[in-house]
Amino acid sequence: MMKKTTFGAVLAFLFAAAGALTAAALYLYHREKELDEYERLLFSDDYDDFDDEDDTDATTYETIHDTAKTEE
Repeated sequence: MMKKTTFGAVLAFLFAAAGALTAAALYLYHREKELDEYERLLFSDDYDDFDDEDDTDATTYETIHDTAKTEE
């Protein structure tokens, strides 16, 4: 039969393993919720009223003159 100290050590190890697995499961659960929230914000339809076609391009382009002298 097993000694009481061995039984206590095995029991402590099992509780530690169960605690570690529980902590890992809770971490992954909360991390998944965070990622779902981030994905929801990233791909939300809050900005569907913005129309790219109506956006006027106000960029002004200027000609750059070549100031380098060419040798002949």
